[in-house]
Amino acid sequence: MSIDLPGPTLGSQRLDLLDALRGFALSGVLMANLVAFSSYFFLSSEASAALPTAAMDRLLDPAIGILVSGKFISLFSLLFGVGFALQMQRNAARDEGLRRYLRRLGVLLAIGLLHAALWWGDILRYYAVLGLLLLPLARLRPRTLAALGMLLVVLPHPSLSAWFSGNGPPPATQDQAYAAALAAFSSHDLATMLRGNWLFNSWWVPVHWGLVPSISGCMLVGAALGNSGVLRDPARHALFWKRLLLAFPVGLALAFFVKLGDYGRLPMQAAWLDNDAGRMLLRELNQATALVLALGYAAVFVWLFARPAWRRWMQHLAPVGRMALSNYLTQTLVGIALFYGVGLKLGPSYGLVGVVVVWALLFGAQIVFSRWWLARFRFGPAEWAWRSLTYGQWQPMRSQPRPA
Repeated sequence: MSIDLPGPTLGSQRLDLLDALRGFALSGVLMANLVAFSSYFFLSSEASAALPTAAMDRLLDPAIGILVSGKFISLFSLLFGVGFALQMQRNAARDEGLRRYLRRLGVLLAIGLLHAALWWGDILRYYAVLGLLLLPLARLRPRTLAALGMLLVVLPHPSLSAWFSGNGPPPATQDQAYAAALAAFSSHDLATMLRGNWLFNSWWVPVHWGLVPSISGCMLVGAALGNSGVLRDPARHALFWKRLLLAFPVGLALAFFVKLGDYGRLPMQAAWLDNDAGRMLLRELNQATALVLALGYAAVFVWLFARPAWRRWMQHLAPVGRMALSNYLTQTLVGIALFYGVGLKLGPSYGLVGVVVVWALLFGAQIVFSRWWLARFRFGPAEWAWRSLTYGQWQPMRSQPRPA
């Protein structure tokens, strides 16, 4: 079967590709976040084993770990880097100054901080800050950007090293933090929930700050993709995408290997990996694996999108991607409303089975709603606010009728 990309690619089709890929990434981000919203993330092994869905959860847990966890946020971060590169190109073409771009990041930071007050797993604040760090690197060659990004992902992170060497918070501290978070998010009192979110966020960020270099690395690799033109004209760069398809099976194999290590099922694990250095190696391999599989997902998506039969279905993801900020924030509101004590208090009662059901219903609803909304309006609600605050004036919201 040929894997050459048909071409040429039209401008609108290129935009649809990026938007659809962003929508696909958001679907995986939702799945990963729902595991946390449901508080399944905070359960002990004994508590999760006692759930009525435990038998199915034992199958879903490794599947989500291998296919979703870390991979889709890496893909989402890649696409933020792509967007950064394209934004810088547009600014240069329009002769727009740096001030507007900085204001854009400042507004995103404000949105992220407000979002983090509700949801400790917010990613927007990191994108806003790291977007500043990308500015000095914007003019580097794509290969240099990609090399720097990969280096950031694979280099050992001091916080993770401290975690596994025993110099960081001991396991009891994690148990206490998880138990406190579970209690706070189960509470019907809004003030208790917000305080618990702030306390858990205050614990989580310092302990896991090593994730920041990984996010930065993914953004740099994405900026390299944006500057290189491989997404602007996939058909012209068919050889690149053909080679990148190898990242998919390699990433899957690595993810399976890491998950076996998590379960203590690797051959010779007791002799080689059950020590501080071995556990740190597995954790670092997991970070690199997330980037490899994210690139593999992107390559498979681009390849399939080039086929008209596939593109007809995949284009339904494009409106979700165009409203990525609105949909991302909405997912938090719905997750809290369904699972937290201040809402319906479903919590982890239905395990990962419940997570998958909610994921399918919620993301399906977002596909339908995004298409309906963009048929009437130019931007998603959050995108409109972001753009208006960036430009310092209200932006036209209603879509212009098409000329007859």
